[in-house]
Amino acid sequence: MQTTLAKTVTFEGVGLHSGAPVRMALHPAPTDHGITFRRTDVAKAAELGTLKPSADPRVVALWDRVTPSKLCTLIENADGVSVSTIEHIMAALAGLGVTNALIEIDGPEVPILDGSAAPFVAKIRRAGLRALSAPLSAIRVLKPVEVRSGEAWARLEPAAALEIDFAIDFADAAIGRQEKRLKMSNGAFVRELMDSRTFCRQSDVEFMQANGLALGGTYENAVVVDGAKVLSPGGLRHADEAVRHKMLDAMGDLALAGAPLIARYVGHRAGHAMTNQLLRALFADARAWRRETCSSDEVHRLPGAGVLRPVSVAAR
Repeated sequence: MQTTLAKTVTFEGVGLHSGAPVRMALHPAPTDHGITFRRTDVAKAAELGTLKPSADPRVVALWDRVTPSKLCTLIENADGVSVSTIEHIMAALAGLGVTNALIEIDGPEVPILDGSAAPFVAKIRRAGLRALSAPLSAIRVLKPVEVRSGEAWARLEPAAALEIDFAIDFADAAIGRQEKRLKMSNGAFVRELMDSRTFCRQSDVEFMQANGLALGGTYENAVVVDGAKVLSPGGLRHADEAVRHKMLDAMGDLALAGAPLIARYVGHRAGHAMTNQLLRALFADARAWRRETCSSDEVHRLPGAGVLRPVSVAAR
């Protein structure tokens, strides 16, 4: 069945790129609501002249709402209301099998917290899930779809359940070449990916901050490397934390399909923009995908299966 949160959970922190303080609340939502953000600061933004007073505060978390942005995933509605850096919370929701939620946020960027999805997962797990009285549908990939840009490429291909296969290659010895492949069933997201943090090179930090980005970044909410050195206190959480985080990002970006994907995702030096281009290519080809009601066997292979057992069935 479709699911939602059993109760509201809240988060407070700063935006990674804006550095601005932000409060965010995840609320239960009804059947077929999907994941929707609601900016509670629209009236304030209108007073400052950055948004019109009649602007719709809601932004639906879907692939066709994504707009080009540097170093994160940003969604925007027709009135120019946007929410950025949504990939970690989207990954947490997908990894726990949450299909419906209203996310209220008092600013334009999701809090970065520790740079991973682990704080989101922890609070959602404590809140629990509630089953809704409607069946869950998924999007099955029927044939390979691929996008390329230079040495980077990404592909979706048919599979029995969601798999993520990722490869990265960085000059810095602290990262280097890393590859990992995971079947995302049986709580693999929670066990293998959720605590892996965003990462960058020290030279990138200086460049980004000079260009008005990463203003909320610290050594505590990102893994910062310089050649063979890991500058963040405590070092790495995993020897291959970098590729694990890229897989976490892909999980969140793929969640913008609007339903669980039954497919294998392969990414080579891919990023947020490329994963969105891949979803656009998929949905542009009606022969490449099919929406279907999940069978019990398929439900058991979805990323959130078995991680949190819904406590009750709620009416539509």
